[in-house]
Amino acid sequence: MAYISAMLAAVPDANKDAYFDTARKMLPLWKEAGAIGYKECWGVDVPDGKLTSFPMAVKAEAGETVAIAYIEWTDKAVADAAFKAMETDERWQAAFADGMPFDGKRMIFGGFEVLIDGLD
Repeated sequence: MAYISAMLAAVPDANKDAYFDTARKMLPLWKEAGAIGYKECWGVDVPDGKLTSFPMAVKAEAGETVAIAYIEWTDKAVADAAFKAMETDERWQAAFADGMPFDGKRMIFGGFEVLIDGLD
């Protein structure tokens, strides 16, 4: 069953280019690790909510934009193996050598089984 690793973060607008530069460095690593799809998305219509919202979930501050990313895998086992391997892969460390372009403490991430893939 297909599996998705997803991430949500508040990225300072001034770090937008650095964020996508880091994502581009990660792309070949995800592919090598078995990813079959990879998307990085920059929020353009992400309103604040009254009770909950994407900005509230990551405690977005003024001058930050919510970014969302997801990696598609053939199954959870492939995703788990990829993340395990990347813990010790020097290239992973090199991608973040200059630090993360956002506050990782406010990042939300998780894994999801795909139940419906209706546009294929």
